[in-house]
Amino acid sequence: MNIGFCGLGRMGAPMVRRLLQAGHQVSVWNRSPDPALQLAAEGARVCATPQALGEACSWVALCLFDAAAVESVVFGPNGLARAASLTVLIDHSSIAPDRTREFADRLRQANGAVWLDAPVSGGTGGAAAGTLAVMAGGPADVCAQVTPVLQAYAQRVTHMGPVGAGQVTKLCNQTIVAATIAAIAEAVALARDAGVDADRLPQALAGGWADSTLLQMFVPRMTRAAPPPQASLDTMLKDLDTVAALAQAQGTPIPVAAAAVQAYRLSSRQGRGAADTSQLIRLYDATGDLA
Repeated sequence: MNIGFCGLGRMGAPMVRRLLQAGHQVSVWNRSPDPALQLAAEGARVCATPQALGEACSWVALCLFDAAAVESVVFGPNGLARAASLTVLIDHSSIAPDRTREFADRLRQANGAVWLDAPVSGGTGGAAAGTLAVMAGGPADVCAQVTPVLQAYAQRVTHMGPVGAGQVTKLCNQTIVAATIAAIAEAVALARDAGVDADRLPQALAGGWADSTLLQMFVPRMTRAAPPPQASLDTMLKDLDTVAALAQAQGTPIPVAAAAVQAYRLSSRQGRGAADTSQLIRLYDATGDLA
């Protein structure tokens, strides 16, 4: 396939590399040029604007930070919606379901292209290893058509329903992940304050009901030197705010997520928003260093 890709950040760049390694022709665009130039050295073709990318590729994927970035890239000057050749837009960004449905309608009216909301889970490690989980909303037949391409970086692609259903599923994912990381941070702090070696918790709890991928991954990230960010605290906070907005709109009680979000907001307020989500543990530091 000849596929386009917009957004070459921590997730997007390894996803493009997986597409190139799978033998696809990939054209890219990024707001800042350096990531695109790096991928050009690996075989990608760089386009000057999103519109030019859409003219070169009938299928284009996005991996952008928020709804404002998606709207700008798709509907702004020289945006993808101006590309007559575009037939399918695959949005891997995590944005609100109502904005997704709005964007899908606007794109269909602009040039008839189909919008698939296809947010991902698995972090930068999953992107690099090709083991991401993709949860998709939109026409089932279009999802089936693009799945073989997405399998370059996804272990699983699940069609969840009409446009917006993929984003709802991602919010469910983030609700579970955010609350679990917050609980792990509390458990690590509890062990540490009791004089127990928290680094041994994954070994001790393996196979029990508390065991999970997140436990095995995040305890070492909390008990050892701070790792390079895979997903930032501010990104999780952005998603939790979207969870809260959806819950309020439909009257869903979310007492656990509502409590967890305060830990992320406090971490961000204390200047750690760009840090890896594992650094939620810093809330429990006894040193008085809150920076």
